[in-house]
Amino acid sequence: MEQLEKQIQTDMVSAMKAKDAVRLAALRGIKAAILLAKTSEGGNGEVTDSEIVKIIQKLVKQRKESAEIYTQQNRPELAENELAEASAMEVYLPKQLSEAEVEAELAKIIAETGASQPSDMGKVMGVATKKLAGQADGKLISTIVKRLLAK
Repeated sequence: MEQLEKQIQTDMVSAMKAKDAVRLAALRGIKAAILLAKTSEGGNGEVTDSEIVKIIQKLVKQRKESAEIYTQQNRPELAENELAEASAMEVYLPKQLSEAEVEAELAKIIAETGASQPSDMGKVMGVATKKLAGQADGKLISTIVKRLLAK
């Protein structure tokens, strides 16, 4: 069992004891997704911490998208719950870089890859998504790369 998985298990127990329903629901969601990943076809029964981080990122993104839909449908109480679960999950993610930090990293990557025009975006994105995995949203990365290569 990986370190992050143990931490989630421990936190689940403390959330139960504290009767923290939102946090417990968020942790149960993570636990279920980890279990699903472990037992999925092609899975070897183990998940690494980096895979768990990807799972949590996906769950947070789903919660935020759901909250957006609920807000559009004028259901603020449901949106609030989704956002509360998302923030409870974000505790287990690595610190996100600011837009300026992402831009600085991408400028370095563009220099390293020798990219100079928008058609080089694929080269840059390949390196950037690996290097900035878990630290920045893919959409933000691609927006900044487009902007930098268009100069």
